[in-house]
Amino acid sequence: MLTHVLRSLVGLALVLLGMSLVVFVMARALPGDPARAALGDDAPAESVAAYRAELGLDGPVIVQYARYLRDLARWDLGLSIISRRPVVADLAEALPATIELAAVSIVMGIVGGVGLGLLSLMMPGRVAVALARALPILSLSVPTFWLGLLLQLVFYGRLGLLPFGGQWDSALPAVPRVSGFLLVDTALTGEPALMGRALAHLAMPAFVLAQVSLGAFARITRSALLEVLGENFVRTARAKGLSTRRVILRHVLPVAAAPIVTVIGLRLGSVMGGAVLTETIFAWPGIGRYAVFSIENLDFPAIMGFVLFVSFVYAFVNFLVDLCYVWLDPRVRL
Repeated sequence: MLTHVLRSLVGLALVLLGMSLVVFVMARALPGDPARAALGDDAPAESVAAYRAELGLDGPVIVQYARYLRDLARWDLGLSIISRRPVVADLAEALPATIELAAVSIVMGIVGGVGLGLLSLMMPGRVAVALARALPILSLSVPTFWLGLLLQLVFYGRLGLLPFGGQWDSALPAVPRVSGFLLVDTALTGEPALMGRALAHLAMPAFVLAQVSLGAFARITRSALLEVLGENFVRTARAKGLSTRRVILRHVLPVAAAPIVTVIGLRLGSVMGGAVLTETIFAWPGIGRYAVFSIENLDFPAIMGFVLFVSFVYAFVNFLVDLCYVWLDPRVRL
C-alpha cells in the first residue's frame, strides 16, 4: 500500500514538472508583447524595456524557466500584469465561485447519470433503456455555447423564470462573506429567499456544465454493470432469491464501481478547465472567466497560473482516483 502511494506521488510530481514546462513554452509562444500590452501602444520603448526586465522577460529562456520553477516552489505564480496583484490572490478570490459551480454540476451529473444507468437495469423498460443509450450521444453532440444561449433565450428571455447570468443580483444587498461560497453564505443568513436566489443564478450554468457529465456517467454506469451481471457470484445471488434491485445495489455496484469512479474523477478534473466557456456565457465570476480576461489582455503570469492550477487539480484528482482503486479493489494492493 505504501509503495503504491509513493509511486503515485512520484508520478504526480513528474506530471506537474512536465506541465510546468509545457505551460511555460506555450505562454512564451503566444503572439504579442505582454509588457507592451500592459503599458499601452503609446508607451516609450525605454519604459517597455524596463518593464520587460522587471517581469524577467529579457534574459535567456532557460534562466526564465529556472526562475519560474524557483517561484513555483515558493507558491508564487507571479504578479498579474493587469490587476497588479499576485496571481495566487486573484485565483483564490475567483476559485470559490468555480468550485461551487463545478460541485453542483458534478452532483447533478452523478445523480442523473448514475441514477439513469441503474434505473435502466433495475427497471428494464423501453424508455429507461432508450434514455440510457441516447443521452450520452445527445449530451456529447450538443455544443455548450449553443445550449447555454438556448437556455438564456427560453428561461430568461421568454419565460422570465431565471436570471440571465452572474452570481448575484446587483439590485440586492451583498451577502456577508463568511466562507466565500455564496450558497453557504446565503444559507448562513437564515433567509431561504436569498438562498433561493443564489440557486436561481446557479441553475442554468450548472446544468450546462453537467450535461456532458450526465451522459457519460449514464453510459459508463450501464456498461460497467452489464459487464459484471454475467459473473458467477451474481447468478448465485439470484439463485438465493434476492431481488434484482438488491443484487445490483449490494453485489454488482461495488464490483463495478472502479470504472465509474474513474470517469467521475476525470470529469471532476476537466470541469475546472471546462468551466471557461460556461462562465463566459453566463458572466460567472470564476477562474474560467478570469482566464479569458487574462488571455484577451496578454496577461502571461495569469494565463500560466490558471493553466498550471487546472493541471494540478486534474493530476491531483487522478492521484485520488488511483488511491480509490486500492480501497475499492483488493487486487490492486496485491
